[in-house]
Amino acid sequence: MKLQRILLSLLAATGIAFSSVAAAHGAGDTVKPNFSKEIPNIPGKSLVAVEVFYPPGGASLPHTHARSSFIYAYVVSGSIASKVNDEPERVYKAGESFFENPGSRHPVSRNASKTRPAKLLAVFVVDTADQELTINDN
Repeated sequence: MKLQRILLSLLAATGIAFSSVAAAHGAGDTVKPNFSKEIPNIPGKSLVAVEVFYPPGGASLPHTHARSSFIYAYVVSGSIASKVNDEPERVYKAGESFFENPGSRHPVSRNASKTRPAKLLAVFVVDTADQELTINDN
């Protein structure tokens, strides 16, 4: 909870609640803010980047993203298994990336390894007014 309070204050400048980004992640996962800024030449839009650390075998809960959020995801280390909407599940390795269109469902997002950690950088372009960026599908 202490970490979540710190992260909430870091994202407060854009009006986006950090808890809405971290909501879909499991107890062993860590979500850390990387960057958050309103985009000055696109009124009403913000750029929010978070780092997602998956322990060996770690996974996010199935979730949906805000209808306004376009997401670029880059695998920094390890390998991530991901399934977006009805596309087939795919494993992305360090250096590879994928995207999620606004309102996408993300039924699978997990570390593909049971023995090594993995790290993902997720960059959201989102309506600044959106308060919930990630909604659990449960």
